[in-house]
Amino acid sequence: MNLGTVVKHNPIVFPLACVAAVLLLLISEGSYWQAVRTLDQLGTMEAVRTRIQGLNQSVLDAETGQRGYLLTSRSEHLELFDKARQEVAATLGFLDRYYTDETLAQAMLVPLHTLTEAKLSELAATIRRRQDGKRLESAEFVLGDIGRAQMTAIREHAAALKEHEALKVARGRDDLYRTLLLSRLALAALGAIGLLALYMYLRQAWLLRQEQQALKNAVLLDRDRLDVEVKQRTAQLTELTTHLLTAREDERNRLARNLHDELGALLTSAKLDAARIKSRLAGTAPEALERLAHLVDTLNQSIALGRSIIEDLRPSTLGNLGLVATLEILAREFAEQSGVEVECELTPVKLSAAAELMVYRLVQEAITNISKYARARRVWVKLAALDGQVELSVRDDGIGFDTTVPPTSAYGLVGMRFRVEAVGGALVVVSAPGQGTRLQVTMPESSADAEPVET
Repeated sequence: MNLGTVVKHNPIVFPLACVAAVLLLLISEGSYWQAVRTLDQLGTMEAVRTRIQGLNQSVLDAETGQRGYLLTSRSEHLELFDKARQEVAATLGFLDRYYTDETLAQAMLVPLHTLTEAKLSELAATIRRRQDGKRLESAEFVLGDIGRAQMTAIREHAAALKEHEALKVARGRDDLYRTLLLSRLALAALGAIGLLALYMYLRQAWLLRQEQQALKNAVLLDRDRLDVEVKQRTAQLTELTTHLLTAREDERNRLARNLHDELGALLTSAKLDAARIKSRLAGTAPEALERLAHLVDTLNQSIALGRSIIEDLRPSTLGNLGLVATLEILAREFAEQSGVEVECELTPVKLSAAAELMVYRLVQEAITNISKYARARRVWVKLAALDGQVELSVRDDGIGFDTTVPPTSAYGLVGMRFRVEAVGGALVVVSAPGQGTRLQVTMPESSADAEPVET
């Protein structure tokens, strides 16, 4: 069973599987990139919160550097102040860029800008007074609470921005959780669709197997039915062939009997009449006697021809002399007429009259075919009995033929096979080009002696 067969029998499964695969890919990719963006945003938000916290620390560092310089007048405190002021400027610039598209955050960032710049300006002013030698004024600033109030305000605005970022982080986490939940739900739905498609596929495959099994069973039933019909037809044809062969032999027997009884009697009677006439005309009419002599010769030839025809139709020697003698006579006459050397190895066997007649006809047809087609120089005929089986073989050294190639006309062999099978035997033909031909017949030996055949 292939994919094309399943798609052909269930056109919904394949499109459904394709849609499920595409949706799975889209949801997986969409969820991935949405999660990546959310994580990136969460990382940026955390960095912003760190920068806001750093802004407070930078302002404190600037104030620490300013106070240290006012108290000690040492230059390293000025370096700390300058570094902190640069970090504050960088942080404010970063926040300005980050909150470009957020109106609420910009509104919260403006007072932070103002307070921070004011704080740094005051710190720078006190440093300049100290550098100008106005120690009392700078000391009053250090001892006053103005700086603390500004730092408190800066921390409050920075805390508000951090809270704003914390809310954004919370929303980002919620978005991430929703994305993951949506991905889980989508994957579960697609898994269910996949299971449905798999179920439909398996069900269709099962239905196809059932259909194929039903077709196979139907084919087996048809084959069995055809086998039975073929066997019945073969049995009928075998019976018909056997009947035709028997009818032909019976007709030959009838014709031979009629020729022997009626035609033979007529010819013999005519010959006797001619002999009487010849005796009465003795010495009176030489010309008539000559014609009578010719008539007697013609009658003798007719009687001999009648006997030959009768022997061809139904050999009388088969019933009078037996199968072995009949085959020897047949082989000798064939050798005299064709010039082919025939070697016989014949032993008496126990066969029924029908089987003896079959053996005679088979050998007769075999040597006829040899004289027509084989171009043989020698022929071997063997008849023997072994372990309750009678074996007959007719072999020649002729041109042979290829038994694997269907012959153009094989009615002779088919007729031989039917004759052999009619008496319960089997025929085997062995031949090869240039190696002659051998007909091998095996049949069961009869339990009783063959009955004589009427002629």
